[in-house]
Amino acid sequence: MKSEGYFLIKTGLPDKAFELREFELREPSADELVIEVQSFGLNYADVMARRGLYNDAPPLPAIVGYEVVGRVVASGSEKDKEFIGKRVVAFTRFGAYARHVVAGINACVVVGDEPAMELLALTTQGVTAYYMASYLTPIRKGDTVLVHAAAGGVGTLLIQLACLQGAVVIAKVGSSDKIQLTKDLGAMFTVNYNDEDYEKFISKNCGKIDVSYNPVGGSTFKKDMRLMEAGGRMVIFGGSELGKGKFGIFSKLNFVRKMGLVIPVTLMMSSRNILGVNMLRIADQKPDLLKTCLDEVVNLYLSGKIKPVQGKSFHHKQLPNAHELLESGRSTGKISINW
Repeated sequence: MKSEGYFLIKTGLPDKAFELREFELREPSADELVIEVQSFGLNYADVMARRGLYNDAPPLPAIVGYEVVGRVVASGSEKDKEFIGKRVVAFTRFGAYARHVVAGINACVVVGDEPAMELLALTTQGVTAYYMASYLTPIRKGDTVLVHAAAGGVGTLLIQLACLQGAVVIAKVGSSDKIQLTKDLGAMFTVNYNDEDYEKFISKNCGKIDVSYNPVGGSTFKKDMRLMEAGGRMVIFGGSELGKGKFGIFSKLNFVRKMGLVIPVTLMMSSRNILGVNMLRIADQKPDLLKTCLDEVVNLYLSGKIKPVQGKSFHHKQLPNAHELLESGRSTGKISINW
């Protein structure tokens, strides 16, 4: 069938990088559904792909994006026709910036009339937060947890999950207008890293930390290592500081230099841990685990135990504006795009 979507045609500024094009949607195979998209979500990986800094991005021109909300209009087999007409939230392995997508049944959850923006926050960002906080290295009662980018989509959910598990949460934000939001979500301490050194703030007010959720990398890596208690865990799930570099390979080399060299024996001797998370790899190699995490996050949401923070919603023609906002670091919560 014919559809249309926003193709990433070149790297660079968002108003030049995307182009709306028609394309031929492939036929669904068995255990796949065709979804007519109502809304799709943005993630920082999309910004990195547009900047040419995301190695897993498909070759250009390509439709990027990981998550959609919409209605099922076709199935790949007779046994799955019961899904036709139902509203779902779904993962895609790229391809979400389109009016129609093909998604695996194990990547979909049937939903009601809940707000699309909240449902989109439960997919890539919600599943990432749940996988890290409840599966990879579960937070324990009494842990002191540092959440970087705490007002973002993953960060706001991490705060809630950590509080549910009885942790003391330190929220790190980049502007004073985000402080109250993180406190309302349950953070006991909040630090604006543009106003003061967060390492000094934590050392003074909290001592050491047990867990750091770090999507920034670069200069924050060594600081977090110095802050970690014995038995501490640093979970790295991004490198947004690299996205601020303007000098190509030199920025990449400086990013690596700031993180330094980690020798495994030093981790053993200090009893500290570094854990890397790439949800695309989990999706490829452990799809059942991804489905389990999505089901759990949706259940927590429907039972009222977590609530995604709504960010800003854009019309699809405003896609460049949405990218600019996400890249700026000024956004809070989930950014969604509506057809």
